[in-house]
Amino acid sequence: MPEDKNLSEINIEDQLIIENKELSLLESLIPVVILMGLLAYNIFFVEDQEWFGGYTNQFILLIGGAVAAAVGFFNKVSLTVMIAEVWENWKSVFVPILILFLVGALAGTWLVSGVIPAMVYYGLQVLSPGIFLPASVVIAAIISIATGSSWTTSATVGIALVGIGSALGIPTGMIAGAVISGAYFGDKMSPLSDTTNLAPAMAGTDLFTHIKYMTITTVPTIIVTLIVFAILSATIDTTGTADISDLLATIDNTFHISPWLFLVPGIVIAMILMKTKPLIALVTGVVLAAIFAFIFQSDVLDSLSDSKFQSITNAILTDTNIKTDDAKLSELFSSGGMNGMIWTILLIVCAMVFGGIMDAIGALAKITKGLLSIATSVFGLFASTVLSCLGLNIIASDQYLAIVIPGKMFKKAYEDKGLAPENLSRTLEDSGTVTSALIPWNTCGAYQSTVLGVSVADYAVYAIFNYLSPITSLLFAALNIKIRQLVKK
Repeated sequence: MPEDKNLSEINIEDQLIIENKELSLLESLIPVVILMGLLAYNIFFVEDQEWFGGYTNQFILLIGGAVAAAVGFFNKVSLTVMIAEVWENWKSVFVPILILFLVGALAGTWLVSGVIPAMVYYGLQVLSPGIFLPASVVIAAIISIATGSSWTTSATVGIALVGIGSALGIPTGMIAGAVISGAYFGDKMSPLSDTTNLAPAMAGTDLFTHIKYMTITTVPTIIVTLIVFAILSATIDTTGTADISDLLATIDNTFHISPWLFLVPGIVIAMILMKTKPLIALVTGVVLAAIFAFIFQSDVLDSLSDSKFQSITNAILTDTNIKTDDAKLSELFSSGGMNGMIWTILLIVCAMVFGGIMDAIGALAKITKGLLSIATSVFGLFASTVLSCLGLNIIASDQYLAIVIPGKMFKKAYEDKGLAPENLSRTLEDSGTVTSALIPWNTCGAYQSTVLGVSVADYAVYAIFNYLSPITSLLFAALNIKIRQLVKK
C-alpha cells in the first residue's frame, strides 16, 4: 500500500490505480517520450536494431523505468511504493510466463512427434494459395471463439497455418496477420474470453449486452478484413504450388505421417473447450506429444541424439532442428523449446518494470485524465478512450491495464454524456484488446511474435482486423451510427 499522503488508491476488480496530485501531465510524459525516442532510434538508425546487443528492447524499457523512477522521486514517491507496484505487475504475468514456457515445450514436442509436420502435410493438400489467407482468418476465428483465447489459437492452429502457408510460398507476415486478425475477432466475441468479461465489468454493463453491441462495429470490420485477404490471396505470387508434390514426399520420407497424430491437438483443444486450466491443457499436450514421438517418430528421435529420451528432453528445453531434403522445410521444422521463449519472457519482465513504475508514480492515471479533459464532445470522448487504450498498451505494455484504467476513468464521463455503458465497453475492446498485438513490447505482441515466429514489424501491416477495429469504432462515433443512449427510468 502506498505510504505517501499525496497518493490515493482505487481498488476495483483487484486492480490498483494510483493517482499522484503533485505530478504534472508534462512530467508524466517525460518517461514516455524518452522511451519512444530510444526505441525509434534503435529501429530507424541502428542497422541491426541491436544497439545494446540482443536484448536492446529490454534495456530500453529498463532505462525508461529508471527515468520514471527519477520523476517519481522528484514528486515524493517512495522506492517502496514503486517496488510494490512492480511486484504486483510481475505477479500478474506469472501465469502468462509459465504459459510461454509451456508453449515453447509444446512447439518442440509437437515437432518431434510429427504433429506439426502432419498439420502441414494434410493442410498443403486442402488449403490452396487462392483461399489460404481468408481461410486462415476463418479457422483462427472459429478456434478463438470456441476457446476464448487468441493465445491458444496462435499456439495451436496458428503455428500450423504459418507452416502450411510458408510451404506454399506465402509471406509469413501475411499469414501471421491473417491468423492474428481471426484470433482477435474470436477473442473479442467469445463469452469465454477474459477481456470480453473484463470490459463490461469495467463499464457497468452485462456480458451478452456487450457482445451483442460489439457486433455493430466488429462484423463490418471482419468482413472488410476477409475481403482484403481474399484480394491478397488472389494476387500474391506464390512459389510453392508447383513444388507441393515434392514437399509432400519430403515430409512423408522424414516423418511417419498418420491421422492419429491429430489426437494430440484434438485433446488439447477439447480440454480447453471443457474449461480446463490452460496450464493443465498445455502440460497434457506436451506429455501426449512426447509419448506419440516414441510411438510414431522413432527414426527422427534417433537422428537427433543417441538417446530417444534425450531427444525429447532437448525438444522441450532447447533448440531442435530436423534436417530434410528441402531447405524450406528444414527451416520450418525447427524449434527453440523453452529456451526460445527466454527473450520474450525477459521483454515482458522489463515491460512490467516500466509499467509498474509508471503506475506507482501516478503517471498512467495522469495521462488518462489528461485525455479525458479534452473530451468536450461525444466524438471527443470516444477518441479519448481509443487514444487512452492505445497509449496504455504502449506505455503499460499490458492489454488488461489498457482496459481497466480507461474503463474506470471514463465510466462517469459516458454517464454524464447520457451514453449507455455498452458504448464504453465496446470501445475498450475495439481499441484496448486488439491493438495489444501490434506493440512489440506489449505482452500480447511479444507472445504472438515469438509463438508464430514472425516479428511484429512483419505482421502488423497485415493484422488488418486489429488496426481497423479502433478506426471503425471512431467512424461510427463520428457518424453517430448506433450510439446507444442511456434509458431514463
